[in-house]
Amino acid sequence: HIGIDLGGPAGTRVHAFYEGEIYDFRDHGKAGDYGPTLITRHLLNGVEIYALYGHLSRASLSGKKRGQQISFGEVLGALGTAEENGGWPPHVHFQLSLIAPEEADMPGTVTDEELEAALKIYPDPRTVLGPIY
Repeated sequence: HIGIDLGGPAGTRVHAFYEGEIYDFRDHGKAGDYGPTLITRHLLNGVEIYALYGHLSRASLSGKKRGQQISFGEVLGALGTAEENGGWPPHVHFQLSLIAPEEADMPGTVTDEELEAALKIYPDPRTVLGPIY
């Protein structure tokens, strides 16, 4: 698992970790997938970085536009119910990427053999979230 899962009750608001823009969004509706997912793009210390917010509510995608500017702390959406978020208990899967994701998706898990290469592409989310554990 190369993201961080932050749990809470369905409907809990999810905020932008930094200013940036909406890069992409999609409802990955298959069971066991991310469900409604939002990707944001940021310029952090001169480095372009992408953030995935997965397992959101369907309403979280309403009114979103690619290129839409977002502010630090802005409400991006809310945690979805299991019925809409891919079948999971309510939580957000938060993951960073140094490469532009395709189809509003990133691999949330990797094999032991893939881990070393994956960590070069997908930085530890605690670099922006802080020491949450």
